[in-house]
Amino acid sequence: MKSIVISMAVAAGLMVAGSAMATDMPAVAKKNNCTACHKVDKKVVGPAWKDVAAKYKGDEAVWDKIAAKIKKGGSGAWGSMPMPANPKVSDADMAEIISFIKGL
Repeated sequence: MKSIVISMAVAAGLMVAGSAMATDMPAVAKKNNCTACHKVDKKVVGPAWKDVAAKYKGDEAVWDKIAAKIKKGGSGAWGSMPMPANPKVSDADMAEIISFIKGL
């Protein structure tokens, strides 16, 4: 009986660890320095990406605007702190980052 309880606890721990790993920032976000201002689940300088995903859930048209804001910079949607321009983010990296955010 004790071994069954321990096994169940270990399995539950692995499931929690697996879900935490599933929401790690993608490598392209780290490569493009997104992690300096954003985290998946909490506000840093910019909004948490889970909050971005929740705010725009179901609004497919907004993602092109977000891509433009990432490239050109912007302000106002999430407070007074402006987002700096990131013109060097490739289209492929942008697509992967946005896909990740949408999936949250």
